Amino acid sequence: MSRCPRLPAAPRRACLVRLAAFAALTALGPASVALAQGQGASWPAKPLTVIVPFPAGGGTDAFARPLAAQLTKQLGRQVLIDNKGGAGGTLGAGLAARSAPDGYTWFMGAVHHAIAPAMYARLDYHLESDFVPVGLVASVPQVIVVNPQKVAATDLPGLLQLLRKNPGKYNYGSAGNGTSHHLAGELFKMQTRTFVTHIPYRGAGPALQDLIAGQVDLMFDGLGSSAQHIKAGRIRAIAVASDKRAPGFPNVPTAGEGGVPTYQVSTWYGLWAPKGTPREIVDRMTAELRTALNSPELKDAWTQLGSETPQLYGDDFARFVSAETKRWAEVAKTSGAKLD
Repeated sequence: MSRCPRLPAAPRRACLVRLAAFAALTALGPASVALAQGQGASWPAKPLTVIVPFPAGGGTDAFARPLAAQLTKQLGRQVLIDNKGGAGGTLGAGLAARSAPDGYTWFMGAVHHAIAPAMYARLDYHLESDFVPVGLVASVPQVIVVNPQKVAATDLPGLLQLLRKNPGKYNYGSAGNGTSHHLAGELFKMQTRTFVTHIPYRGAGPALQDLIAGQVDLMFDGLGSSAQHIKAGRIRAIAVASDKRAPGFPNVPTAGEGGVPTYQVSTWYGLWAPKGTPREIVDRMTAELRTALNSPELKDAWTQLGSETPQLYGDDFARFVSAETKRWAEVAKTSGAKLD
């Protein structure tokens, strides 16, 4: 509508009012126009997508899928998982950052994305400026797991003895260069004065498959992705890298109990929206995430995966991510970890 035709006085006044309203909305920008047309009030009006930047079967995926199922129940719209693995999780993060900020694409990242700035010379996104933080989804300790057919050790002292007697014989798989698996392995080597060869994969899922098959000897994995395989006896848990035993795994000792109290590494997972997503929608998703995480279904699922239920949202989550980015930059520098 560019102008009002010659009409009687009353219809012409109504036309002019509509034209002025349309011009005002256009001046506000696309996101505001969408909200003014009712998107904020009616959201969600169609299925949502959560980009998971790793292949299926990894730790991010292990928490994203139960969360998506719970959000589907709450929102009344399908919440779909889109696995976009590659480059230690940075490929999917870049895709998510460039997604339309319309409230229908979300990003489930992890501690790996707080590590990436210290490991990659160039990234096509910035975690703290290209995304809006929604909340911390889960946090689990790293766990040292081995293939029981390839590694005879049943506890941490036994593993250390084996590694020190055979420097360079054993290898460990990771979810990729610059991930927490990689840094956890390098930190372990530095603190225990052992040498284990690093083999990067495109995600924790493929690395775990090769660990189970005996193609790699051990992993420093997030407990969430290893949980089901530990319980099934396909891999053996040696120790968790925390100061207390993990929920759901009371029989797995801590690294401190095994003689390495300084070895403490956790893997966490969080939810973000692309920058520019309308605040009303971000606030709604934050409230839905809080409800989901405190539901009996997810509380039980998180315990089974070795995680407690976090309560960290919005600005508090943003401050946590900023602190983690600085901490991991120091770990990367101290350990001397490099991209393989």
